[in-house]
Amino acid sequence: MPEGDTVFQTTRRLHEALAGHEVTRFDLRVPRAATVDLTGQAVHEVVPRGKHVLMRIGAHTLHSHLRMEGAWRVYRPGERWRHPAFKVRAIVGTASREAVGIDLAEVKVVATRDEHELVGHLGPDPLAEDWDAAEAVRRLSDDSRSIHVALLDQRNVAGFGNEYAAELLFLRGILPETPTPQVDVAALLELGVRTIRANRDRVHRTFTGDARRGFTDWVYGRAGRPCRRCGTLIRRGALGADPTRERVTFWCPNCQR
Repeated sequence: MPEGDTVFQTTRRLHEALAGHEVTRFDLRVPRAATVDLTGQAVHEVVPRGKHVLMRIGAHTLHSHLRMEGAWRVYRPGERWRHPAFKVRAIVGTASREAVGIDLAEVKVVATRDEHELVGHLGPDPLAEDWDAAEAVRRLSDDSRSIHVALLDQRNVAGFGNEYAAELLFLRGILPETPTPQVDVAALLELGVRTIRANRDRVHRTFTGDARRGFTDWVYGRAGRPCRRCGTLIRRGALGADPTRERVTFWCPNCQR
């Protein structure tokens, strides 16, 4: 599942492949941006902002969001794609590389000076150089909703998704529905920052310290299976800011109280 660490790795690959090169192919397969053409412009950099990908080309920024299924893949020109063409939403090519965006949920082009219109609402990003722990603590502490919902709100802190929420709350022994004012927010965020920064350089994200398939999570996706710590069966529920935005929750009723 794409979360802040996934986006960080994605932008690093894109930056290494494209930065400093001239765009020779620019093809956006979404109605609102289909006529935009940045061919001939130089790719300055590709950077993450929470879960958002910002590709700065010339005086413009190609913005995309991976959401649940999105991804960017890098190929050599003419290399056969390893995914169906109908899933492609964006292509940015240079003389030596071709970046292909698959199943992207959002694709927009704005003047780079106007990036704030797309990402200015986001809270501090734990993977950014300008990470502001105090501001993140302030924003999260001011949220009176359940801690699971508050932690997923990108306006509080940018980059944590559902897997991180489930795993961090387990590690801190906190039930997902606990009101945020009852939580040691500073300690939770400190753990989250250490965890996501460790995962940003790993091939496989892990919360247990074991990168083997099926052993990376304590509770996420493990409903009905024994807790790795105490053996109690993991439970599953749903929480959201409203019924249209509910996310699945996982917790151990013994380890999280």
